[in-house]
Amino acid sequence: MKRRVKILVSGRVQGVYFRLFTQKKAKQLAVNGHTRNLPDGRVEIIAEADNTAIQELIRWCHKGPITARVDNVEMTDLPVDEELISFEIR
Repeated sequence: MKRRVKILVSGRVQGVYFRLFTQKKAKQLAVNGHTRNLPDGRVEIIAEADNTAIQELIRWCHKGPITARVDNVEMTDLPVDEELISFEIR
């Protein structure tokens, strides 16, 4: 069963290729969705996949790429209304 979540990552996560590495990890895990920088300095990730892949992506977000410093990760479940078909950087 598909699961969709919104993940908000705060810390030093902009300007350190967090979105690019998130996209690579998502593709590796067969996760669809998108990631974008928010005006408040956080990175937002919308992710859709099976629960195992979502949990692995969330675990990865707590660490992020070596260039990042993750201070906090918030996760909210979202309804799966239409299937996402790729993972984009926005």
